[in-house]
Amino acid sequence: MRVLSPILQRVVYPVLATVGYFHWRAVSPLRVITYHGVLPDTYRSADRFLDNTLVSVESFRSQLALLKKHYNVISPERFLGWLRKAKNLPERAVLLTCDDGLLNNLTTMAPVLQEEGLQCLFFVTGGSAGNTPEMLWYMELYLMMAEVRGTHPPVDWQGTRIPAIPADRGERIACWLQLLKTLSRFDAMGRRDFLCEAARWWGLDSEWKRKFLDDPLLRQRFQLLCAPDLRRLADAGMTIGAHTMSHPVLTEQLPELARAEIADCRPLLGKCSGQPVWALAYPFGDPASVGNREYQFAESAEYQCAFLNVGGSVGEASSRFALPRIHVTGEMSLPAYEAHSSGFHDALQRMFRRGLKPNRGRSHAALF
Repeated sequence: MRVLSPILQRVVYPVLATVGYFHWRAVSPLRVITYHGVLPDTYRSADRFLDNTLVSVESFRSQLALLKKHYNVISPERFLGWLRKAKNLPERAVLLTCDDGLLNNLTTMAPVLQEEGLQCLFFVTGGSAGNTPEMLWYMELYLMMAEVRGTHPPVDWQGTRIPAIPADRGERIACWLQLLKTLSRFDAMGRRDFLCEAARWWGLDSEWKRKFLDDPLLRQRFQLLCAPDLRRLADAGMTIGAHTMSHPVLTEQLPELARAEIADCRPLLGKCSGQPVWALAYPFGDPASVGNREYQFAESAEYQCAFLNVGGSVGEASSRFALPRIHVTGEMSLPAYEAHSSGFHDALQRMFRRGLKPNRGRSHAALF
């Protein structure tokens, strides 16, 4: 599938989109789409790896227009009613979600959604219930490592070996990914202490991150919502969900830490937003970062459902605490977006995983 991906993206999906195939193929009763925010209009990305999780405002508008034309975008409340078996879903139903709670969710995404008459389920961390401007800890770590000049030797910190910081960018990203898992074993305060000490080890100025919180464009990209912002987002007609207290890799944590990350943010965010918080999105949300233990924690914390960040049909989920979503990326073209949204991409993946070969006597509709 990885080898075929460029062909699918550049040839197959555009052709199928042009002939309208995605518009009429049978789809599952519900597809859930997730964003991670939008890039400010005049923001110029200098790091594709860093910014690929966000989409441009222009792409966001085009994607919403496509959904409104060919699908039925439902509100989070209608989804909750369906989950409780109190409401039915329209055909080709789509639920919009967004993770992380970046400031641009309020300043840019919410106005566009309001213009289109749509609602979204925004998953935010417990940090957004505070009043101090912050960044996600692992994003701060990435930006910090990008600021480091040259190489730095390994150090020991609280009994944990912190690897050397390499000069090569690719190796540095690999080091960051490893540190992301390693530091997730600590609680939020421990990770905060690490970032403060690491800045000193690595020779960074004490005000190194000020620009990411002061510059108007960088604030939109990196800063998290604060408590007043969260209330404004709720007042704009959007629904607030939980994204744990501090966004760690849950599977790296001891049970008591993971349980608290999942449970403690629900009442905190509910009080701050003035809404009951009934949905959870697991941080990162891939099979390596969440499993059965976390599903049980979500259920015991009295959420109504919880979402992963892997594709698939909600109807095929093993549990309402392991609901799949389609992850939108910045490099996704509009035809690729609809291939994912319609379920065609997932069906194609399943076919390749099973090693099936198309039967020449079958139509595309019969295959997928």
